[in-house]
Amino acid sequence: MRQLLLFFISMVTFSSLDIHTAIVASTTRLAQKLDCNNAQTQSDINRCAQLSYQSADKKLNQAYQQLLPKLDRSRKQKLIAAQLAWIKFRDTSCEFEKSEYEGGSIAPTIYFGCLEKTAKQRTQQLQEYLQSDP
Repeated sequence: MRQLLLFFISMVTFSSLDIHTAIVASTTRLAQKLDCNNAQTQSDINRCAQLSYQSADKKLNQAYQQLLPKLDRSRKQKLIAAQLAWIKFRDTSCEFEKSEYEGGSIAPTIYFGCLEKTAKQRTQQLQEYLQSDP
């Protein structure tokens, strides 16, 4: 009975060490700076595409937030409706674009690339509205 107990304790200790090792390894990986100019793995490329999209989306939201207060109530409501429709279009269009690579490791890069491209296009449109609106 005592040997069984010692065996069980040693197994728990080894399991704990394995978990600790895995946590340290993943933390170390996260702590390494992601070099998007020289991404080496598909996982890194996917993450860089996501970060690039997030940057473009932030600029889009800034342009949108700058435009909203400049519009009268009626135009503001129309912009909000247009933006909601655009978001639905963007998401559906990018899902379609990604579907060609469904199940492949490159699919996230395709998806985030599409999101980034459409966000940049929409940002340009909003900036044009900002320049032309009195």
